[in-house]
Amino acid sequence: MLKSGISFEKAKQLFEFMVSFNKGDHFHRLGLAIEAVGDGRVTVKLPWGEHLVGNPDTGVIHGGVLTTMLDTCCGFATCTALEEPELCPTMDLRIDYMRPATPGQTLYAEGEVYKVTEHVIFTRGVAYHDDKDKPVAYCVANFSRLDKAIASQVAQQFRAVIDSFGAES
Repeated sequence: MLKSGISFEKAKQLFEFMVSFNKGDHFHRLGLAIEAVGDGRVTVKLPWGEHLVGNPDTGVIHGGVLTTMLDTCCGFATCTALEEPELCPTMDLRIDYMRPATPGQTLYAEGEVYKVTEHVIFTRGVAYHDDKDKPVAYCVANFSRLDKAIASQVAQQFRAVIDSFGAES
């Protein structure tokens, strides 16, 4: 159960809804899938696809795809660390690319929140294939917390979507 009282399964359903809702947006086009949700943590999966390739000669995934994956993963992690789910825009994101992603292999990213303040949420993440000890990239990202009145409205909207999912599976 998250700090907000939302179950991990309901949070996972919310994130899955967010990445699949708009069939024309980048989430849907990339094919991101939510693997796991925990307290202050989210893991996403990105199956390799030709549409993600930045260099057709090598088959390596484009750096922008990796950036989007890490940003999304860390952004979703912010929702799991708060009393109420909030929409927290990215303020800053820095990525250290350690090596190219291996063509044809699924990528995973894990984002975690390591500090929450009144105005900023601090996260870090890692992208990898099958072994976190052999990372493709690391990131640190900071997310801005919205004005309390706006955050409250967003929380109500998130809760309405979560309630629409019905009983736990």
